[in-house]
Amino acid sequence: MLTFKNFNIADWFSFYRVVAAPFLVLLLWLDKRHFFAWLLLISYLTDAIDGYLARKLKITSPRGSQLDSFGDQITLVVGLIGLLVFENEFIKKNILLIGVAFVPYIIQMGIAYYKYGKATAFHTYLAKLSAIIQSVFILYSLFFAPNYTLFYIMIGFGLLETFEEITLIYMYNTWASDVKGIYWAFRDKRRLKNTQKP
Repeated sequence: MLTFKNFNIADWFSFYRVVAAPFLVLLLWLDKRHFFAWLLLISYLTDAIDGYLARKLKITSPRGSQLDSFGDQITLVVGLIGLLVFENEFIKKNILLIGVAFVPYIIQMGIAYYKYGKATAFHTYLAKLSAIIQSVFILYSLFFAPNYTLFYIMIGFGLLETFEEITLIYMYNTWASDVKGIYWAFRDKRRLKNTQKP
């Protein structure tokens, strides 16, 4: 996946998030909260940019979708570690609710790797909305302080998005990228073609 041959501009923006992750971890280790928050903000902005460029320039590809998803996942994990480091009391106070949201995500990842051998890259509308809410909550927490309204909204949409991903995994026999959601999956020719095979 991480080969540089034939990378397009959208792929490079996605790859930036992968490269930035170790530097974010270094800032955590150095206890540089505001530098960490600003660099994390840049990573989130590249997520918006690469998707826009891929659609605008019509350079979407399964490789690009997978790279984008990997960049998203590693950025999310580092962002959550940042909250654990800088807002430890908030995390400990809400660990049960965080676990309720996180365990289904781990299950979803496990099902995907078992069935496809790799993570999903459906990029549904709900996943995009959930990612925006997650990034807003994490950044707001790092720049200011955790906001419970944003926190509960993030948990709710995160659970909805995870259950939708699990449903889509069972709907698609083979790995597929760029599925807008369950409604669109029912009319997706890729899924219909696979289900019609003997």
